[in-house]
Amino acid sequence: MPRHIAALFFLPGTLVFVLFFALPATSILLEAASDAGSAVARVFADPVFWNGVRGSLLIGTIAPFVSLVVGVMVAIALSRLAPRLRTATLVAITLPLTFSGLIIAYGFILVFGRSGFVTLLLAELGFDPAVVGQFIYSVFGLGLAYSYYLIPRVVLVVLPAIMNFDATQIAAARSMGASRLRALAGIMLPQIAPSLAAAYALTASVAIGAYGTALALVGTQVNILPLVLYSKISETGTDMPAAAVISIVLMAICSAVIALAELMLGRR
Repeated sequence: MPRHIAALFFLPGTLVFVLFFALPATSILLEAASDAGSAVARVFADPVFWNGVRGSLLIGTIAPFVSLVVGVMVAIALSRLAPRLRTATLVAITLPLTFSGLIIAYGFILVFGRSGFVTLLLAELGFDPAVVGQFIYSVFGLGLAYSYYLIPRVVLVVLPAIMNFDATQIAAARSMGASRLRALAGIMLPQIAPSLAAAYALTASVAIGAYGTALALVGTQVNILPLVLYSKISETGTDMPAAAVISIVLMAICSAVIALAELMLGRR
């Protein structure tokens, strides 16, 4: 195939990259520098910004880790099912990925909120609904809501690696006296480690940059970078250069997480 014809296959991807990444990123950089760089000093001197960084790193660490642990266990269980049953179960598990963040947030409010189904059931057992219903509006409740659509992502990434793992290696290790946990940690875990790293990086970047679920569920009660960014462009006050700086920081954190995972995968 001539090179000029082969180059045409790169055109759609290049066009998408330019229109939906290069141009927006360039406009954000220009906006951040529009007031002679004073927005950078203004943002970095704001304690609310640093609280948002800490909140994002916290939820971007805990929620992906919990999702990774649960997702791996689900993937192992799925790998042992019959093909048809596994496919049907996988469809059900990945269904949350079709919902928007707002729908997920309102669903959790209806179930775990102050007047939610679970909260009212626990109230019948003597629990205070005001205390129980407050959980979903905390950073831990937000992490629980995030895990709802992070776990399916982990399953989709990890399941192929687990399916391709030769289980006879575990049986051989068990026959030589190794415990099941030791066999899993010493044989299976190193082989699926690249998939685990990729799944964690993916879910961490999603958790750090998620916006709709956090806005609908906790509003401004929890300090995370996407909500700090929202406060800069909301109707109560607009500071576009500062919003652009926060956007760059948020993009840099997510890119660093992905780059670290790629570096680990490259070494593997």
